[in-house]
Amino acid sequence: MIDYCKKAGVHLLVGYRMHFEPKTLEVVRMRREGEFGKILFFQGLSGFVIGDPKQWRLNKALAGGGSMMDIGIYSINGARYMVGEEPIWVTAQETKTDPIKFKEGVDETITFQMGFPSGATASCLSTYSLNYLDKFFLSGTKGFAEMQPSTGYGPIKARTHSGPLEHSHVTHQTTQMDEMAAIILDGKQPLIPVNGEEGLKDMRIVDAIYQAVKTGKKVSI
Repeated sequence: MIDYCKKAGVHLLVGYRMHFEPKTLEVVRMRREGEFGKILFFQGLSGFVIGDPKQWRLNKALAGGGSMMDIGIYSINGARYMVGEEPIWVTAQETKTDPIKFKEGVDETITFQMGFPSGATASCLSTYSLNYLDKFFLSGTKGFAEMQPSTGYGPIKARTHSGPLEHSHVTHQTTQMDEMAAIILDGKQPLIPVNGEEGLKDMRIVDAIYQAVKTGKKVSI
């Protein structure tokens, strides 16, 4: 898709709505300007209790996997833009309590860890069996950022060592469409990329996580 869009001279944009969310962008700005100091740790919790067992999300042929392909990707992507680095290794463990609902190739719950070049680490959870999991936490030598909810459609709530972040809530998809239009029509460059290459980076990490689950070994990226 990336290659064909380049050949056609058109933009390939991925629906990363959080890349335009004001509180998310403020945390990224603070990190870039060194307000958290050296980043040491990220935690990402992403999950909910899945409903109808016949829905497409639980069909491997349609979804490509399970919770990781749907909700877990938020913690992967969040770790990358919050830490500001690309992971170089992953480890992962899968838990499956209902093999009938979550058939072969459809993951129910995966805990995974990532390591970054600076030495920072991430500990994350992706699940279809637990509610109230929508949290990011970033820790550095000078401060922290906490977001809960961190990726949901409703207002994002965030605070740092300096206090709560106060930004007006606008429907995420509205902001996303306006910003993507500006990328296409005006050549605007977003603070956090939303191009096809960004999506490919996330998918390579997903593949590494599935490999780590299967082998029980640390997988280099």
